[in-house]
Amino acid sequence: MIFYFTGTGNSGYVASEIAKANNDTIISISKLINEKKELDFTLKDGEVIGIIYPIYAYSLPNMVKEFIKNVKFKNYKNNYVFSVATCGDDAGNAIGIIKKDLNNKEMTLNSGFSIIMPNNYIILGDVDSKEVERRKLENAKNKIKKINTLIKERKQNVFELEKGLTSRFLTGAMNTIFEIFFNNVSKFYSTDDCVSCGKCEKVCTSNIITLAKGKPQWSGECSQCLACIHHCPKKAIQYGKSTIKKGRYINPYFKEISTDRYGRSLNV
Repeated sequence: MIFYFTGTGNSGYVASEIAKANNDTIISISKLINEKKELDFTLKDGEVIGIIYPIYAYSLPNMVKEFIKNVKFKNYKNNYVFSVATCGDDAGNAIGIIKKDLNNKEMTLNSGFSIIMPNNYIILGDVDSKEVERRKLENAKNKIKKINTLIKERKQNVFELEKGLTSRFLTGAMNTIFEIFFNNVSKFYSTDDCVSCGKCEKVCTSNIITLAKGKPQWSGECSQCLACIHHCPKKAIQYGKSTIKKGRYINPYFKEISTDRYGRSLNV
């Protein structure tokens, strides 16, 4: 079983492609957490466990951290466990965090990978040019094929990560700054271009958006996935002045997936 967290579709796409190649299912972490599902799963003998997520400030999204710490796998018998991080250029020390949390459960992370994907965190940057986006997505396809081969072969201790020399420091320092300054929802707002379609409420991974008189309102702890901004069909959602005149990005290969009441995919 493959668990994933996605905002603009990059990690969702990777999860879908790996699931298809391995005849597996994908399960939305945000759906499990938001709907307060039981995080108990019974493994089949030899069943593979995958955790796929984006890198936020050189670390994992808080919701993914919460999931890993609280999930329970029954019948775990040294099942093969892998993780894949999608990132702009550096996976930080996310793998180290996952290894530690799994070790606390007497589980082992057997392999870990990162895949460079198109930029989407437009609060501190902008989206890539169409050519750069195209090239990154093409490279990602090739990387996914390689990862699928390694998973099928159950390769051990393979960790292929985009990682700078200061990754461990950045994971601690940048993630702390991120938590303090960028999880605040007060800077989100919608402009007069909003058509009250409700898309933002539907795609919010933190389940903190509600419509009041047809307009989105944010209240609660934000994951900073920026799904609301990127999915808005009218580009009506902004974050302070940081996102004005910035581009928008949605992974072109990841489509909305129908799921059952446990968050498991019905069409992968």
